[in-house]
Amino acid sequence: MSNSQSFYEAKLALEWQYEFGVDEAISDAPINRYEIEIVPPKLKINPKSNIAHVSSMPDILSSRETASDVAKILAKKCDNLTELRDAIGLFEMCSLKKGAKNLVFSDGPSNSRVMVIGESPTREEDNQGKPFVGAEGELVDKMFQAIGLSRRASNPNDAIYITTAIPWRPPQSRDPSSDEIAMMVPFLKRHIELINPDFIVLMGNIACSAVLNKVGINKFRGEWTEAFGKRIIPMLHPRSLLRDPMRKRDTWNDLLSLKEQLNS
Repeated sequence: MSNSQSFYEAKLALEWQYEFGVDEAISDAPINRYEIEIVPPKLKINPKSNIAHVSSMPDILSSRETASDVAKILAKKCDNLTELRDAIGLFEMCSLKKGAKNLVFSDGPSNSRVMVIGESPTREEDNQGKPFVGAEGELVDKMFQAIGLSRRASNPNDAIYITTAIPWRPPQSRDPSSDEIAMMVPFLKRHIELINPDFIVLMGNIACSAVLNKVGINKFRGEWTEAFGKRIIPMLHPRSLLRDPMRKRDTWNDLLSLKEQLNS
């Protein structure tokens, strides 16, 4: 076989894989998932932490406990954000973790009056381990700066705290399934309790599904509601605004509504 033949055959094989959705290499060689020994994650956890004694997930599993049950057990043990982040890192029942590079937890001051909850991480957010980066992050920053809020502000009245409904990037940035969302809700609920914001902004359908248990944000965006004991306003995700800039007018009205609530 000539070098030219092997080159074109390899090129055709790569193109065939790409057409079937293989767009990134996770390792240099195929992996047999059935032969992998499950090893508890090694995390540096403060020995005084409430979850320090949870050395591996099987220690708290029983045949009757679902993934959501285990998430509730771990989330309930968390008294601060560090413990919550560690607990999410220990949670092995969400398969999304296996394909993600980084846990995307939060950004911004934890004493902010406004908590912003996005959807699931993009490739760029997964790479950096931070929510709302890149073009979407720039747009989010401009949106909230327009009403005097920033994730970099030191004053709680001027600050926003940002997180995501799902902390791990799904393969090829697909939408997480309803089961994947449900099993992570206990962690999100505890996250909200620890931050204890005055107002919550839900950006996109995935955030609305996790907190409000409903989708169809085009119908109810801008409508104030309550969940988890907090005042909540759903808004369009910045990804939607980048695709359709004409929708920015709707979001500006929603931002003005938030500003009015903050000033009242």
